[in-house]
Amino acid sequence: MATRKGEGMSAEEAQKHIPQEETLMEGPLSLMTKAVKTNCQILINCRNNRKILARVKAFDRHLNMVLENVCEMWTEMPKKTKGAKTKPVNKERFINKLFLRGDSVILVIKNPK
Repeated sequence: MATRKGEGMSAEEAQKHIPQEETLMEGPLSLMTKAVKTNCQILINCRNNRKILARVKAFDRHLNMVLENVCEMWTEMPKKTKGAKTKPVNKERFINKLFLRGDSVILVIKNPK
């Protein structure tokens, strides 16, 4: 079992090995890295059909996130009453700090503002 960085690797494998920081600066997780460094807001679309607008404090490769200043937004249909048409109601709530599990994330984009 290798205990030191690069131990047990051939020269070619050592050259191919890219530090985790570099992989986060390129590719799909670069948006998350930039959001943490610049403290900008991101919009997250979740599996429960809710949207989250927040600032990212930390994340991992599974998209588990620690979020601050969270605004959660969703739409509800009120219960039907006799003869009246119901309109969808937009709702939102503020959460100071939130841990979001990555398996509930569908899409992450920068705040369009």
